Amino acid sequence: MLLVGDRQDSQSYVKNKKKAAIEVGFHVVDVHLPDTVTQEELLAEVKKLNDDPEVHGILVQLPLPEHIKEATVLKSIRVDKDADGFAAENVGNLCLKGGDAPLAVPCTPAGCVELLQRSGVKVAGKSATVLGRSNLNGMPMAQMLLSMDATVTTCHSKTENIEQYLRNADIVVAAIGKAEFLRGAWLKPGCVVIDVGINSIDDDTKKAGYRLVGDVKFDEAMGVASAITPVPGGVGPMTIAMLLRNTLSLARQSAGLDRLPLRRDVPVA
Repeated sequence: MLLVGDRQDSQSYVKNKKKAAIEVGFHVVDVHLPDTVTQEELLAEVKKLNDDPEVHGILVQLPLPEHIKEATVLKSIRVDKDADGFAAENVGNLCLKGGDAPLAVPCTPAGCVELLQRSGVKVAGKSATVLGRSNLNGMPMAQMLLSMDATVTTCHSKTENIEQYLRNADIVVAAIGKAEFLRGAWLKPGCVVIDVGINSIDDDTKKAGYRLVGDVKFDEAMGVASAITPVPGGVGPMTIAMLLRNTLSLARQSAGLDRLPLRRDVPVA
């Protein structure tokens, strides 16, 4: 795991990921660099991990400082060590119908799919709306739902009258990055809501002076949806679990073993 700088949120995320990795017996290489590190120095650290035969998965915690090009750093990670599933080859294979299976898939969307499957939610033939189109969440989430035979609509910051798309959605995935943006009145009764957002809002009743909320107005949506994920404690732990699964799959791949299936209803590729 490679962390740059001292952002409290990034430190917290890395701490939780490291804790989970150690709990399941993974070998962890922890690299923490100052936010003054140059791009060349950071790329050199990534190369060391690329060349280390004991490392099967590399995670660069985002965001990176403004003077570093995230795309360049992510592109430097070997695809067979891409624990986050962000490599162009992995994303391309995720989107190609009938092509090679990706070696890893973006962790948060994969966690959302796991939640749907473990909860017995029928996806095939259903109408799904994804709020957000980021490379990390919205775009791969839409692709994974399509691969499960849902009819998918993607809404984003330029979408007009978002409510009209939500009112017909059987499954809603909110990953738009706006605190409590989605209101309960916009939802179809009985729909399933997965809230990917994590935002801080002021709260004088909390010791820290703030509390974490999702992209969905939870109290309103809970009275309409048949199932909904909380924030925090919903998608977050699943993201870490999928990171571990990706790393295990990459390790198996390097050892010549069958990879783990990407979904429960898909045979090992």
